[in-house]
Amino acid sequence: MTVVAAFSYRNGNRANPVELQDERYTTAEDEFVWIGLTAPSEDEMAKLRVMFGLHPLAVEDALKGRQVPKVEVYGDQLFVIAKTAHLEGDKIAYGETCIFVGKRHIITVRHGSARAHKELREQLEQSPRLLEHGPDYVLHAIIDFIVDGYLPMVEKMEDNVLTMEKHMLASFLEREQIRRLFRMRRQVILFQRVLGPMAEMLGKLSHLDLPCIDDNAKPYFRDVHDHIRRVEVIVAGLREVITSVFEASNLLEQQRQGTITRQLAAWAAILAVPTAIAGIYGMNFQYMPELQTQYGYFVVLGVIVVICAILYQRFKAAGWL
Repeated sequence: MTVVAAFSYRNGNRANPVELQDERYTTAEDEFVWIGLTAPSEDEMAKLRVMFGLHPLAVEDALKGRQVPKVEVYGDQLFVIAKTAHLEGDKIAYGETCIFVGKRHIITVRHGSARAHKELREQLEQSPRLLEHGPDYVLHAIIDFIVDGYLPMVEKMEDNVLTMEKHMLASFLEREQIRRLFRMRRQVILFQRVLGPMAEMLGKLSHLDLPCIDDNAKPYFRDVHDHIRRVEVIVAGLREVITSVFEASNLLEQQRQGTITRQLAAWAAILAVPTAIAGIYGMNFQYMPELQTQYGYFVVLGVIVVICAILYQRFKAAGWL
């Protein structure tokens, strides 16, 4: 059975458990139903459709999963899809929570979400004054719960990037670390594609006149909207940090290669002096200067040493050695 919890609430307090059935479910004026399911079957969704008059297109979307965040109006009911996200190593794994909202009911269908709503339900049940406002306040609490899960994930990714940045300043990044940076950058880009529709969905909930959403609840949705905007700013900054780490590593590598090139050029210039002189005196000519001089060998060696020493000092002063 994929029904995690199904209860009716009267005046903000839990009243009775609710069983899935093949007939219309009726509630009192001061009562609403909150049902939570995880990866339900077609039969269970068919029963919920009959019980609460759910739209068939919304039911189809809830069964399929892999939908973009959105809010749709079906008569006097709302259908909301929110994306959940959690880290698995360096990869962001996504889930989906589909929410059916009516005047007297709220139904959540979770796919691939790592965080259950049990703790959230318990917290709300401890605050009957908020829970008695009805399904729209529960909807806010669920979306707020989902968005709040983004921040620890982003902070963890940020810590990983800053660790790599610190390592990069101490030593050069290895090939696998550079690949990891690109993988993290890709994950951040994909996450930004989720945050955009989520922000758009929350904007509709907080500004449009929608069924089942009381005007008094809109400030709560605006608050969640501000939260996701804050996450968007952090994620955009994280993307820039990843790019800057790679660029800084690339610049340091170029600097290291330039230093090595200058050192090789300097030593090549120094060694060119004895090579050139030895090459000249290695030619098989009979008449060459100083060949018959008693101290010519030592004079040539002295000249080589002096010229090489002068070149070494010049290169050293220029910072090439």
